Amino acid sequence: MAHIVLNRKKLQENYRFLDELFKENNIEWGVVSKVFCGSKVYLKEIMALGVKQMCDSRITNLKIIKSLDPNIETVFIKPPAKRYISSIVKYADSSFNTEYETIKMLSDEAVRQNKTHKIIIMIELGELREGVMREDVIDFYEKIFHLPNIEVAGLGTNLTCMYGVLPNQDKLLQLCLYAQLIEARFNRKIPYISGGTSVTIPLISRSLLPKDVNHFRVGETLFLGTDVYSSKPNPEMHQDVFKLYAEIIELREKPSLPDGDMGQNLTGDTLEFDEEENSSSHRAIIDIGLLDVEDSHIKPADDSLKIVGSSSDMMVVDLGENVSGYNVGNLIEFNLNYMGILRLMNCDYVNKQVVAE
Repeated sequence: MAHIVLNRKKLQENYRFLDELFKENNIEWGVVSKVFCGSKVYLKEIMALGVKQMCDSRITNLKIIKSLDPNIETVFIKPPAKRYISSIVKYADSSFNTEYETIKMLSDEAVRQNKTHKIIIMIELGELREGVMREDVIDFYEKIFHLPNIEVAGLGTNLTCMYGVLPNQDKLLQLCLYAQLIEARFNRKIPYISGGTSVTIPLISRSLLPKDVNHFRVGETLFLGTDVYSSKPNPEMHQDVFKLYAEIIELREKPSLPDGDMGQNLTGDTLEFDEEENSSSHRAIIDIGLLDVEDSHIKPADDSLKIVGSSSDMMVVDLGENVSGYNVGNLIEFNLNYMGILRLMNCDYVNKQVVAE
């Protein structure tokens, strides 16, 4: 069985780097844990770091988090579906919201459960995902701030995740301005300006982050050590907290071009090949396939190796000049991007492990 491995020491060092950065800039932050897909083994590793707030987009994951530590603050980071209202109030201390009717339902349910549910109002700043339109924010707040058992804990925004709109000083200043307008008009404090995700972190060192932005939700940079804004590695962090290992189940020298009439493959593609490039190479078949992870999201740690084909349960790796270093039964190591980790963690056919360092 292929397995994904978390390196505890590297995770700890990435966490400390970010925690110190945020503390130096008076910023609170929560860990976006959705990449773990509810794995208790990995959630415990995060909690052991001293995380005070966990953010997730699946209520089943927040339920698991609360079962492991009822005192940890949980945040549901997308507008709740109406059919999950009861569970949202039960397992999420806070949720992102953009619809009055949903917030009214949260209020009614919070009264039934005798709880106060916090909400963060998400504002549309150009990404065209979730968010109240800017010109409607004041009226929207006026409709909801008096609802019983609802506390408006902050204003937030989401950028980059869908269309790739980058955060900048101007957009985040707009977010801060709406908080100031609400506070002045209604004499109500807005504790959090949640304008930060992994992509916003580089603005801190460039002195482009408005001082009123005081809350971040971070996943990718913690787990991959990336400067998401520039799509580059952060040299002060580890990029290999996670690794994938897959076993070689066949190793043979074969032609580089298929032989026969060509039709569509498993994914519906009709492939074309240059007949002039026909040669032979040593190819390893490994025990992982598209059912587990797309090959575009993983890369052999050995740069001389190359994935040359994939099917539902197997992938083919060209070994290049390194045939003497590999045998059937050996493991090939892979680096992962964020979507690769997410897909593998969501796959029951891949084993999850932790190593100390």
